[in-house]
Amino acid sequence: MTENAYGHEHSHEHSHGHSHGHTHTNTKAVQNRLAKAAGQLDRVSAMVGRDEDCSDVLQQLSAVIGALRSAGRLIMRDHLEHCLSEAVEEGNMDSVNRFREAIELFMK
Repeated sequence: MTENAYGHEHSHEHSHGHSHGHTHTNTKAVQNRLAKAAGQLDRVSAMVGRDEDCSDVLQQLSAVIGALRSAGRLIMRDHLEHCLSEAVEEGNMDSVNRFREAIELFMK
């Protein structure tokens, strides 16, 4: 197993059926957004612990969700532009279907 650009363990010898390496042009931007979301979430947790105003907590929680959605959009863009386009060229419908399923989960 190797770690992919987004910090998840990943092997190309298994289930999702493509053999090319992943190319992610937005790795640093994704990492920055995730770090921002993590910091915001820590602040939200501290706010809850201090019994701060619920409206303020919800507003900050909304910022965390926005940062996560932003990171997700960048990941989707990279995957679409690089990995998925290669999978389509290779006729790898398994990757296309997995991406569709991932989008559906992300959009919930």
